[in-house]
Amino acid sequence: MNDGTIKKISGPLVVASGMKNANMFDVVRVSDERLIGEIIEMHEDRASIQVYEETSGLKVGARVETTGEPLSVELGPGLIGGIFDGIQRPLVEIMKQTGNNLTRGTEIPALDREKKWVFEPVVSVGERVYGGDIIGTVQETDVVNHKIMLPVGLSGIVKEITGGTCTVEDVVAIILDEKGTEHGVGIVQRWPVRKPRPYNKKLSPDMPLLTGQRVIDALFPIAKGGVGAIPGPFGSGKTVTQHQIAKWADADIVVYIGCGERGNEMTDVLNEFPELIDPHTGKSLMERTVLIANTSDMPVAAREASIYTGITIAEYFRDMGYSVALMADSTSRWAEALREMSGRLEEMPGEEGYPAYLASRLAQFYERAGRVISLGKNGREGTLSVIGAVSPAGGDISEPVSQATLRIVKVFWGLDSALAYKRHFPAINWLTSYSLYANNLGKWFDENVGKEWSALRKDILKLLSEEAELLEMVKLIGMDSLSAKDRIKMEAARSVREDFLHQLAFHEVDTYTSPEKQLKMMKLIMEFYEKSVALTNNETDINSLVMLPVREKIGRFKYIPENETEDKYNEIKTEITTEIKELVERGE
Repeated sequence: MNDGTIKKISGPLVVASGMKNANMFDVVRVSDERLIGEIIEMHEDRASIQVYEETSGLKVGARVETTGEPLSVELGPGLIGGIFDGIQRPLVEIMKQTGNNLTRGTEIPALDREKKWVFEPVVSVGERVYGGDIIGTVQETDVVNHKIMLPVGLSGIVKEITGGTCTVEDVVAIILDEKGTEHGVGIVQRWPVRKPRPYNKKLSPDMPLLTGQRVIDALFPIAKGGVGAIPGPFGSGKTVTQHQIAKWADADIVVYIGCGERGNEMTDVLNEFPELIDPHTGKSLMERTVLIANTSDMPVAAREASIYTGITIAEYFRDMGYSVALMADSTSRWAEALREMSGRLEEMPGEEGYPAYLASRLAQFYERAGRVISLGKNGREGTLSVIGAVSPAGGDISEPVSQATLRIVKVFWGLDSALAYKRHFPAINWLTSYSLYANNLGKWFDENVGKEWSALRKDILKLLSEEAELLEMVKLIGMDSLSAKDRIKMEAARSVREDFLHQLAFHEVDTYTSPEKQLKMMKLIMEFYEKSVALTNNETDINSLVMLPVREKIGRFKYIPENETEDKYNEIKTEITTEIKELVERGE
């Protein structure tokens, strides 16, 4: 322990002297209220501390005590279904003890010390184990089997291992290392949040993270272990899009970080998730979810901690061999916290006042995603996919946070306020968005969903691009000047936009679309387009073609339940050929 005293207070930044024996990123306790802080700058014996709690009322001369440890999180049973703040304090337990308002200096362990868990060993006495090896399991929820791993850096012979009921503080195994020293191992371990958890090997991401959102899966897919960004102005649907991905993505574990967002948005998450039924398991979505709640009215410094806390927990479950999806909403609020703390430290500002190291901090965060083989003699394959929302002022993505993010991520889902104003959701602009995973993932879709997938995707993107060009012509010379084939092309593109890309998040059926159903939808739209082009000529009345009854059936196909799509698809496909042929034969 090393005590110092406060010399200066500037909002969440406290400068203390007498901290000569402290280290960078040590956790400290400030004043008699024991507020939690972290050292972010050192000059001889003077330490600059960002305090993660409200600093009003602090006085110069108050005591500062260093713990000698970096900011760390507890990793073990009890995380799933938990609701934590940015420094992993359990908000539900705090509410029970202190009421609805968070009391400063509250010290409650992240994981319940009294709850009983059933530990089942999977290794035997005398067996050699290495850091990262699974030594036992705990059935944390009905859907998550929590794998207890030997801490990184420890290896040796199992001297004792005990199954049965235990708490998070109990020792369940004793490991004898090479020097003959005994090490007690429990079902919980601590890990510093700023240090990425190690792995054995990083693999290329070549499987999609299926979300059930058609504009994402079909046009701009993200890989398991990939990184993506959702930039967009206020009201364009960033949060709802992330909620949809969190609800429906085919990930084993979801970690949702509300980083500096409005309290009502986090309230929606806290109210919705426990009531949602997971389509993959039939259980509550909270049985595979961890929530980090850090709202805009909490101290600004805690935003940075929430990002690191969330991704460390996500890495932990990745190391078990699970597929983990992490949602960060939003990294712009974190960048604003960096800007404020940088200003208080009087550092040389970069563009728009953000610190010069903004891009490197963002890169360090996103680079912790990936598809990896974990440590241990029987390494497991796990994935961590990171999707970060960006909130540029006015939707201007030329600002520093958006630009720094775009240089890092491989998927860009650009939200458009014009689409949102038209009530077209998800408001992902198909002309500005992109996915650098699309070509690699196309092979997976072709092999596992349908061999036409990649070709249909290219045709649809081409159709939407050509529609944009034709719309410019229409503005100049009018719709009547277009040829019949161009007008059919515009109608087909409209069908893609309204019948395929437009998706209702709150509709019982339309909220989620399987890849197989998405393929059928694309095939129906392109079937109508290709048959129309082939069978019609310049004398054909395009209005009659548009008004064919089968057009409405194509548009309403997205509301057909998954188990009825095959029969309905075949029926509509037959009607397309029949109705267009009859129209041409009548000479209309």
